Amino acid sequence: MTAVATAPTATAPRGAPTATAPRAATEEVPARRPVPLDAVAVRFTGFESLPGRDLDKGELRTLAASVAVDPSRWEEHVAFADEQRHYVCLYRDAHVDVWVLCWTPANDTGWHDHDISSGAVAVVRGALTEHNLAVGQPSLSTDVPAGEVFSFGPEHIHRLVGKEAASVSIHAYSPPLWRMGQYSLGSTGILRRVSVSYADELRPLDVR
Repeated sequence: MTAVATAPTATAPRGAPTATAPRAATEEVPARRPVPLDAVAVRFTGFESLPGRDLDKGELRTLAASVAVDPSRWEEHVAFADEQRHYVCLYRDAHVDVWVLCWTPANDTGWHDHDISSGAVAVVRGALTEHNLAVGQPSLSTDVPAGEVFSFGPEHIHRLVGKEAASVSIHAYSPPLWRMGQYSLGSTGILRRVSVSYADELRPLDVR
């Protein structure tokens, strides 16, 4: 066995401050770490094959991708309107709900969270723009094109806008959506949260 020489490791003096590498923005923005639909989609035999329990973020990502790559499950529900975002619940039980959402550039959810639910978004046509609320700096903006999926936990706050006309996305949540938080950001910077029903259309409440 051949010995390998190693360079001595420098040790900081006791009590000296330790340099910490800044965390990349991708650590805080799931949409900047999407994966291709085909990489996680599986052969989906139907909603009756779900495990009958709450799903984690990875499982939701797989579910959203699997439904997204099978247009026969959502194509008939696709429709678009600038005045009101069109969406249809494809499935709902005690543990998960799945939706198809249709977007134009005029469609904007406003700032919101999903209460206790984790979620996944799979873009199948066009592109969406996700905005992430930041304090003391402009919000972060991420474009998510067709063919990509990302997932997030219940701590996630975002705003989704249709980047391209005729965009379509599949969303999965667990536990199923019941209440959501809609945020109003006033011109003075004061943030206010309003609890809304999952059935309500999300719209911007803030002063831009």
